[in-house]
Amino acid sequence: MRALLLLLSSLVTSHGFSVPRRGNRSSSSTTQLRSIPNSFDTLTSGLASIARLPRGVTVSSDGISLSGPAARFLPKIKQLFDVENSRECRVVRERITELDLVVERVIPAAENSRAVARSPITVPTMVAEIDGLEQTFTGVDEILRFLDDKFSTLKKDESKTTKIEISDEEDNTMKVALEKLVEMTTYLPGLLRAGRGSRVCGAASTSFDVPRPAQPLVLYSYEGNQFCRLVREVLTELDLVFELRSAGKMSPRRNELAKIAGGSSQCPYLIDPNTGVKLAESADIISYLYKTYGLWTPPNELLQSISGVVTPLLAPLYRVIAPLQAGSYRENEFEYKSEIAEAKATIYDEILANPVVVYTYEYSPFCSEATALLENCGIQFKEISLGLEWIPGLISEPAKRAALLEITGQSSLPHIFVGGTSIGGLFSGSPGLVPALEQGKLKQLIEDAKKTI
Repeated sequence: MRALLLLLSSLVTSHGFSVPRRGNRSSSSTTQLRSIPNSFDTLTSGLASIARLPRGVTVSSDGISLSGPAARFLPKIKQLFDVENSRECRVVRERITELDLVVERVIPAAENSRAVARSPITVPTMVAEIDGLEQTFTGVDEILRFLDDKFSTLKKDESKTTKIEISDEEDNTMKVALEKLVEMTTYLPGLLRAGRGSRVCGAASTSFDVPRPAQPLVLYSYEGNQFCRLVREVLTELDLVFELRSAGKMSPRRNELAKIAGGSSQCPYLIDPNTGVKLAESADIISYLYKTYGLWTPPNELLQSISGVVTPLLAPLYRVIAPLQAGSYRENEFEYKSEIAEAKATIYDEILANPVVVYTYEYSPFCSEATALLENCGIQFKEISLGLEWIPGLISEPAKRAALLEITGQSSLPHIFVGGTSIGGLFSGSPGLVPALEQGKLKQLIEDAKKTI
């Protein structure tokens, strides 16, 4: 055990846990793509919660009840500038759960958020109203001191985030190792949920005119719940301000929630006062948030990962198979070329007759994601199916596929044309559907196409 603790201690620098750095990521806005959380997200979010147990789950016995007689004399937490996947913000939110507090405005403050665009701000930052006057507290240590001073019965020397008990006979090295081990657990959730809840996604970019709620959303949540985390991540990614009503285990607020939710005190629970919508399931909440306050619902990230690996590997195979399926092996070469020429003519007629044309396979998940994405954006398009799939026996128009290859150099589907010009597939091309959306190019391309078609 001692050897393990010493090893863990060596992994922690004097400034904190040493996280291996990834290579430089592209600055392209395509890195802002997010998606509806899947089973893998649920798993890693659950592991993130386990890593921090018992923090942020149960209301502490040392808290001063907001429903008791002292409540009217307590400060009001007006604002919390927060980033879901920030280590420091997480520690603050854990204490908010344990003290069973309400935050009137949780304001996402990722580096590309609207709040930071208005005025650079350090996270976490808390604004509280004390005796009618607003005071600002910046940084995790200052905020925790304020919370424990005003909302806890603990003495100041007892109100540390983590207290390590150690007997006199244990040496200082062991004590340091234990402290580093506890410190390391504050980094694990961020590693497990890397890439989520840290930036505003393209569907809610400040570059676009994105629907914004007039009144803040209301979220019943507690920090240690894996499903609550998934919802809070998307709130950060969609840059949505919300009121946080803590409802951890043993919270009296669960009775309040049960009355609202028809008997269930399940978290998360979202109330949108702007639309009257009330939702309990995390998947339903996230889908609603994207559809209501995002410009589009991003495609499944798993498909993007598969596309990034599989497409480059299969592209050479596609280029060989497409002409073969169309009959390039025939002795009568003139007949083959005539069929391809006829298919090209048909394609040109189709892509010049409609502003947006999408060639698809009926069984392809990439094709269904592309058409769903266009539909969610309210974009009208002409869908042209080339059969069930590219596999022999399932494709119905092989000559068209070979013709698409000759016209654009791409035979994989979906294949999207705007104004008669190819923009590629779902994730890749010139520039591809998702990159065109995230870069703000698609809208202008379609407007230009409507003027000429």
